[in-house]
Amino acid sequence: MKKSLPYILLCFTSIIFAQNTEESKKTSLDSLQKLDEVLIKSNVIFGNKYVAKNRTGSSYYISPEELKKLGYTDINRVLKTVPGVTIVEEDGFGLRPNISLRGTSPERSAKISLMEDGVLIAPAPYSASAAYYFPSVGRMKAVEILKGSSQVQYGPFTTGGAINLVSTPIPDTFSGRVKATYGSFNSGQIYTSVGDSKEHVAYNIEYLNLNSDGFKNLLENANTGFDKNDVVAKLKFNNSKEAAIQQNIEFKFQYADEVSNETYLGLTEADFDANPFNRYASSQQDKMTNEHLQLMITHNLEFSKNFSIRTNAYYNKFDRNWYKLNDVVVNGNKVGIADIVANPEDYPTHFGYTNGSLNSNTDALLVKANNRAYISKGVQTKFDYHFYGENTFHDIEVGFRYHYDEEDRIQWKDGYSINNGIMQLTTAASLGSDANRISSATALASYAMYKLKYKNLTLTPGLRYENMVLGRENFGKNDPSRTGVNISTRENKVEIFIPGMGFNYKFNNDLSLFGGVHKGFSPPGNEEGQKPEESINYELGTRFTYKDIQGEVVGFYNDYSNLLGSDLAATTGTGSLDLFNAGEVDVRGIELLLNYDVLENNTNFALPITLGYTFTDSEFLNNFGSDDGIWGTVSKGDEIPYIAKHQFNASIGLEHSKYSINLNGRYNGAFRTVSGNGSIPANQKVESAIVLDVSGRYNITSKLSATANIINLLDNEYAVSRVPAGLRPGHPFGTYAGLEFQF
Repeated sequence: MKKSLPYILLCFTSIIFAQNTEESKKTSLDSLQKLDEVLIKSNVIFGNKYVAKNRTGSSYYISPEELKKLGYTDINRVLKTVPGVTIVEEDGFGLRPNISLRGTSPERSAKISLMEDGVLIAPAPYSASAAYYFPSVGRMKAVEILKGSSQVQYGPFTTGGAINLVSTPIPDTFSGRVKATYGSFNSGQIYTSVGDSKEHVAYNIEYLNLNSDGFKNLLENANTGFDKNDVVAKLKFNNSKEAAIQQNIEFKFQYADEVSNETYLGLTEADFDANPFNRYASSQQDKMTNEHLQLMITHNLEFSKNFSIRTNAYYNKFDRNWYKLNDVVVNGNKVGIADIVANPEDYPTHFGYTNGSLNSNTDALLVKANNRAYISKGVQTKFDYHFYGENTFHDIEVGFRYHYDEEDRIQWKDGYSINNGIMQLTTAASLGSDANRISSATALASYAMYKLKYKNLTLTPGLRYENMVLGRENFGKNDPSRTGVNISTRENKVEIFIPGMGFNYKFNNDLSLFGGVHKGFSPPGNEEGQKPEESINYELGTRFTYKDIQGEVVGFYNDYSNLLGSDLAATTGTGSLDLFNAGEVDVRGIELLLNYDVLENNTNFALPITLGYTFTDSEFLNNFGSDDGIWGTVSKGDEIPYIAKHQFNASIGLEHSKYSINLNGRYNGAFRTVSGNGSIPANQKVESAIVLDVSGRYNITSKLSATANIINLLDNEYAVSRVPAGLRPGHPFGTYAGLEFQF
């Protein structure tokens, strides 16, 4: 497979090339004139589809028009249209997505560089990268996905790729938008924004509220949904347009809060088959509360059309407490909920307390206050210089970032009894009695990338440097005031160079070949001497237009010399977040994307059809063992869990200036939930599923539109995961409608 992927792609390119011999004689030097669009801005990876399609590597830009057409507030549904992206759902609304790019572990999206406006947005991207916070896609202008070569610009995670969410920009003139929707499960959305630009000052303010009663059943019709608020304000100052050096400074304030009645507790096989939307009585106290604050200052300095400097100073703070059932105790025998739900026949009394069918003694249910506070702050700057020669374009980009982040845990477990299905607090634990420690990271990163375009060939060699100090202070479970009387510390230092090289050759306007090789990297943990995750990643692909069909096919191969796993409670581990060495792994696959407009020549209607397919195959090359439930004991030849081998996406739409309707279908192949090979045991499997969604829009006037969405049109009942603890369902049939006014 390692050798055949490039061969197949080269043969495919040759066939397409042979069909375009006359066109191939033409040069495309006119594209040089568009390269000013390609230059990196401070808050985007691409900025538009033209740049994404001319990147020396696989990339995808979800435009404002596409986001408006889809109408989703769930990032999972937005990203499932993109080949190479694997999503493991959890709550049905996309509150905490689990995203994988090209076979990276999807656990809490911890192995990809997540950004908002070009700034790392995971709560603590170096010291605790699990993304328990994810920006609301409902307030975004665009979503950018970079999967391919030359990822040296975006770290620290360079293996699978980067995702950048582009927030609503300040408008050029006075304008705004108001949108309100309502639908199934008493779900609502309110969004409003207003902004304006004058010669020296500009602003934009927006507010988003998402809420729902949830689609799961809990005793006494308790709310199993969420309520989330998001506020963003931007203020920008420009100097005079006549000034010799153009510059502006922009201030961004973002605040979000969330209360979601979410649980880690899923269902047994039998109970899921009976009703996948039920919840056990012992989850009645489970609740996530969190607050997120971002402050950012962006300074743009343009000395000339060819030379610019862009700098971001940022501060992110995230506080969360996920209060949730963790263990069940019977006669002193404490068992975690994942083991109970996976093996209810082995723990009949434990399971009776869990589902509320048996009355318990005091402190039978241990509910953990999984309380954490995160800080992420730093300064990053980019220098860009470009110039043109005869048939050539040169761009030199150099970037620096100084970054600090930390995760502060001070946690406890309260004891409850359960009688007649109702939980009562029996012991309130003391602060920090379960965990009391701070993990931190200080990192200095830099990179240099050179883009050379000569006629139809583009080359992008680059080098990234990461230097980090990862540490932990453990104050112990008996020192809530953190006097340091029993403190233990550890520290791990890492220094690494990350090279990459990409290319793109444009045969003509209908055919190009691209690819490259780069080093993959993920930071290690803070245990002294622990090595980082490293790999060598290859890709080869082609973009083509053939008889009005636009397409892209890419083959990739990631050769891990040291894959890292993370001990997450969300994946039935202990929740320590400690990383462990999983050794050598091969991940390979193919991504295919085809676009065709059946009514290409019709001036009144468009009938676009899109087909996407992803094949991902993985193989461990050694044996190892871990305490994380989804890894367990791994043997040579086993596959990485939670990665479906086959994923299909298809959409068809009817578009008119007055209205549009779009049908989107997704097939997610079956996948294993524990490492293994061969046929998947039934109790370690999530079955394949087909889900159809419909979105529509009717323009009542040029400023007022009616919108509608149907989620899971066929009302399929399907499982999405077996973690954190038991089977979890996908979103059932739901209808949502609203009005949108723009001015």
